[in-house]
Amino acid sequence: MNDLSTLITRLPNDVGGQPAGPLDRSEHELLPWEKRCHALADVLDFRKIINTEEKRRGVEALGSEQIGKLGYYERWIVAFANILFQKGLLTPAELAVRMQAVEERQRSSE
Repeated sequence: MNDLSTLITRLPNDVGGQPAGPLDRSEHELLPWEKRCHALADVLDFRKIINTEEKRRGVEALGSEQIGKLGYYERWIVAFANILFQKGLLTPAELAVRMQAVEERQRSSE
C-alpha cells in the first residue's frame, strides 16, 4: 500500500504498525470518573441512545491531534457530548450548566 492509500484508509486511532514508544501494560485502578464514564457508556448503549459503533466513530471523528492529546476515557466523554449534540439530545449550554453544578457540588464538599 502506498502512502496516499494509507492516508485514505487509515483512521485516526488506527496506529497499528506505526512507530511508537513502549506500551505501558501495567494494570491500574480506574479513577472514580473513569468508572462513571464506563457506566455512562453502558447506560447510553442499553437505552439505545449511543451504541458502541457510534462511540467508535465519535472517537475517530476527533481526529489524530485530539486523539493524541486526550486520554482513553477523555476521548469517550468528548465523543459522547458531540454525538448527543448532533442528535439534539443535549446542547452545549445545557452541558455547561450541568458541569457548573458538578463543580459547585465538588467545591462545597471540600
